[in-house]
Formats: sequence, structure tokens, C-alpha cells
Amino acid sequence: MRTTLWIVPAAMVVGAALLFGLTYVVDRAADGGAITLPGFVTSGSPDAARQILIAIAAAIITVAGVLFSITILVLQLASQQFGPRMLRNFIRDLGTQFSLGAFVATFVYSVLALGSVESAPARNFVPHASVTVSLVLTLVDLGIVIYFIHHVAASIQLTSVVSGIAGDFRHTLENLIADRTASPRAATDRLEPSELSERILATGVPVAARVSGFIQAAGHRQLIGLAVSSSSVIRFVRRPGHFVVEGQTVAFVLPVEAAGEVAEALGRAHIVGPNRTLTQDLGFGVDQLVEVAIRALSSAVNDTFTALNCIDWLGDCLCHAAVVRLPDGIHRDAHGHARIIEPVITMERLVKGATDKIRQAGSGMPAVLIRQLENLGKLRRAVSSNDLGEVIEHHARLVLRAGDETVREEADRVDIRAAFDLVMSNVVLGSSVGDSWRAMV
Repeated sequence: MRTTLWIVPAAMVVGAALLFGLTYVVDRAADGGAITLPGFVTSGSPDAARQILIAIAAAIITVAGVLFSITILVLQLASQQFGPRMLRNFIRDLGTQFSLGAFVATFVYSVLALGSVESAPARNFVPHASVTVSLVLTLVDLGIVIYFIHHVAASIQLTSVVSGIAGDFRHTLENLIADRTASPRAATDRLEPSELSERILATGVPVAARVSGFIQAAGHRQLIGLAVSSSSVIRFVRRPGHFVVEGQTVAFVLPVEAAGEVAEALGRAHIVGPNRTLTQDLGFGVDQLVEVAIRALSSAVNDTFTALNCIDWLGDCLCHAAVVRLPDGIHRDAHGHARIIEPVITMERLVKGATDKIRQAGSGMPAVLIRQLENLGKLRRAVSSNDLGEVIEHHARLVLRAGDETVREEADRVDIRAAFDLVMSNVVLGSSVGDSWRAMV
């Protein structure tokens, strides 16, 4: 819902219509002599009220059109550096939606008030309270114009874009961890989840995707309820973030009798769209930061400092993910029995995604390679897993090899080697709980 631009403005338009209904009742009561309006409420003839409301409506819709046209142009230029998803981030921004809604709501309110003005030989009706409220809304819109200009200017800055992506990554991580924490404890099943997964893949009935696109979110609770009612287990072969092709297998189901029912429910529980989202896809946050960094390192942009900023925030994302236990992809019913098994993204995949492409694009750039090694060192201090330590060492050696092969200056290669030695010392010595990256100054 948040990624749709029109929902908040539409709600504000409905609110404006309801507000007009309220003020219209007040105006009718005042016109009939039932109540007396305060002295600050405007007064005047029907023609004066019409002129005021026409001026407000015309000014508001003109300002809104010009302002948003200029904004879209600015964002299109900015998207050349940050990527086309810059426009999607602008659309999903609540500040943008509220600003657009305020302008449109004021316009609608003024038009409704204009239509209520009556001018007849026998009797005139002027909605004095409604005209006053229109003037107040216009003053509020002036403040929103100033806010909106500041908001857009801040939102297209590199630090805001990159830190916003990292913030979305942490928010998605928190949601995934909360879902895992709320999951019931494992029950004693006849088969381990790994054995059950292999059995379903070998003997289960395939379920095909009904539409092509990226899996944006999976409705696990809905599918668990279905699996319980049909006494089935679902083994997905695609997770949120993967692209599925219509007609190709997206899951396997046991027993055979439940396949048809699961296929029907899958179309309702899975959200498939033309682009990836961060709803349940941690890898997308990493890929967004990597894309911005690669664009910055391209010959057309050649902005090393932007790439370094992206690498720093990638390190923040990896460190946050490393200190928690990522979801295992096993979703259980209320009794603790496995009902859904799906592939999940791992720390190894996140580290690889955050390192490989930037290393390849930054070959020959000592600053980029050194910052990547520093990132790997921070990550090593954040974890205690020996397996992840081996992954970090592997990527550190790849970065060192890239420096030896592509950096010409010996002094630069010495600096890269020094950064690599620091990472290796962390790998060899390990780290205690007190050495957590959260406790570092």
C-alpha cells in the first residue's frame, strides 16, 4: 500500500469532503439563525465569496502542477546517478504523498465550497465558515510548499538516499527476526526438516507459477493455515526476490491430493510484481547499495567518494545481519510441525553480494579496495562464527589479489596489503563478546 502514490492523497480528499460537509452544516445553521458565527469568520456577498474561492482553487492547482513537474524533472536527473529506483523511493515517501494530498484536498474543498454559493433574487446563501476554512487551508499549503521543497532537496542528496536504503534494510531485518521469534518451537517430527525437504523435492507434486515477475512477499500464515487443513507440507524452490516464470515450478507439495488446493492458494498468498521490494528480501537492500556504488565507479560518473559511502553503509548492513540469527526458512504450525520450507538468503550470500561486484568495478582503485578490506575487518569483529570467518578471509584474499593485479603503484599495493593483514589478524585471533562492533568507539 505504501508504494502507491494515490492512496494517501485519496484519503485526504475524502477527509476534505467530510470537512466541507461539516462546515456546510454550520453555514446552513448560521444562515437560518440557529447559531452565530465568530467575528473572525469572513463576510461578504456571494460574488466576493466566488472570487475568493476561484482564486484559491486556481492558485493551488497551478502551484501543485508546477511544483511536482519540476520535482519529477529533478528526480529524473538524480536517478541517472542513483538508479531508476530513485523514482520509486520518491513515490513511496510519505512526505511526498502528504504534500500532494494537501494540495489536492484544498483544491477539492474550495471547489465544493464554490458550488455551495447561491445567488438568487429571492435569497442569497454564502458559506462564510467554508470560505474561512479555505483561506486557512491555503495558508497551511504555503507552509507545505516550503516543507516540500526542503524535503525534496534533502531526499536527493547522496547521504539521504544511501542511509535510507540501509535503514530499510534494518527495518526488513527486524521484521524477519520478529516473525521468526513468533514462530512456535519445533516439535518432534519423524523426519528432520532437511530430510523432509529432500523427500518433497523427490516425490512431491510441482506447483507452477501463474504469472511472471519477482516474488515481492509470501503470505506464510495463510499458507500455513491451508497446509494444516490439508495435512500437507509445501517446499518452495523460490524465495522473495527471485524471478519466477509463468508455468515453471515454484514449489512442491506433499501429499499429492493437496496440490490443487495449494496451487489455488499460492496465487492469493504470493505477491508477484515487476520489481523487487524490501518487504521480505534482504538481498535487495544490498543490491541497491551496490548498484549506486557501481554507477559511481563508472567512467561516466567517476565519483569515488560516493562508492566509499555506499561501502560504509554496506558494512553497517552486514554487521547488523551478522549479530542475529537469520531465518532458517522453516515455518511451523501451532503444534511446531514444519509446514513450509523455503530457501533463504544466508550471510555468505549477503557478503558475496556486497563485495564481488564492487571489487570488480573498483579494480585499480586503491581507495575502494582498502575500504572493502576495512569493511571485512569490521564484519569479522562483529561475528564469532568460524564458517563466516572463512568466508571473510576468502573475500579478503580476492580483494588483495585484485589489488596486486590491477594497482600499478607499489606504495598503493603496500597500503592494500596492510589493510589485508589487519583483516587476517582479526581472523586468526578471533574476537570475544566484548569486542562486538556495537561496543567499539
